[in-house]
Amino acid sequence: MADSPLISVVVPAYDLQQQLKECLDSLLAQSFRGFEIVLVVDRSPECPERLVEAYEMRDPRVTVLRLNAAVGIGRSRNAGAAQARGRYVLFLDSDHLLAPDALQAMADRLEETGDLDVLLFGHNREHRGRIWPGGASELLAAAGPEVFAPLERPELLGAPPLAWDRLIRREAVPAFPDGHYEEVPAVHESLLAAGRIAVLDRECVTIRRRHTLHPVGSPGSSHFDVFDQYEHSFGLLERTADAEPARPHLFTRMIRHYLFVFDLAGCVPRAERPQFFHRAAEHYRRFVPEGYRRPDGREGIKFSLLATGAYAAFEVAKLSHIARGAVGRR
Repeated sequence: MADSPLISVVVPAYDLQQQLKECLDSLLAQSFRGFEIVLVVDRSPECPERLVEAYEMRDPRVTVLRLNAAVGIGRSRNAGAAQARGRYVLFLDSDHLLAPDALQAMADRLEETGDLDVLLFGHNREHRGRIWPGGASELLAAAGPEVFAPLERPELLGAPPLAWDRLIRREAVPAFPDGHYEEVPAVHESLLAAGRIAVLDRECVTIRRRHTLHPVGSPGSSHFDVFDQYEHSFGLLERTADAEPARPHLFTRMIRHYLFVFDLAGCVPRAERPQFFHRAAEHYRRFVPEGYRRPDGREGIKFSLLATGAYAAFEVAKLSHIARGAVGRR
């Protein structure tokens, strides 16, 4: 492709669920043509070299970047972004699908707004025949059609920090750190550093798993990495002028994220649950904004128990809720 494309789609080629083919097919079926795909293959056994080679030969818009070690998703994304030639970068994973007109809708929105640092758009999740709307759908709908600066919409710091529901201007793409949850500080950095942001109020990406946890961390990573990632995000916030209105939104997102990881089966081993809970409680006390108002209802009770470090009471409350649910289903 002689001319630089508008969009570079960076896809780390980890294929744990054998869904990469469908992801690439959805990209090559786009009605919009001005894009490239940068497939990043490291030495991980989850990267299917034969499949990658087939797509490399099939379409000149596909470029394969081969790395000489197993580096994980964060470094793969960094390497792909460094290789990208597009004006904007979109990060996808192998279990993502794009609607056939998604890239055209993004290009049309950019035509309306002029140059942006970040273009946000919606997503949904599909699993076993059911579809859930993305966690930021209401925030995006409320943002309106105008271009804005991040601190004009501080509530967007409370959205789930996902790398694949936005276009980022190539020169503004942040570095992804190592470890699990590497999206967290990268997403927050891209927002806080942006001068011009806009929303495309439609669902462009479908993620084909029940929970939005990315599939591959870097070697040696663990779910405890989430604490370091949010420390990085709060450090960015504190170095950003006039960013205090965003603190309650980022704090709520952080605590929701910790509780999600803590509650999700298979994330935190039973023997490590007390340690994870108390790390989360320490962050609650350390980062809670002055005058912070907790969410209402059962979520607010969880926040309260975490705030006091009441691990035993939290576990009892969870078991009681599970028991009530089991009785109610009889």
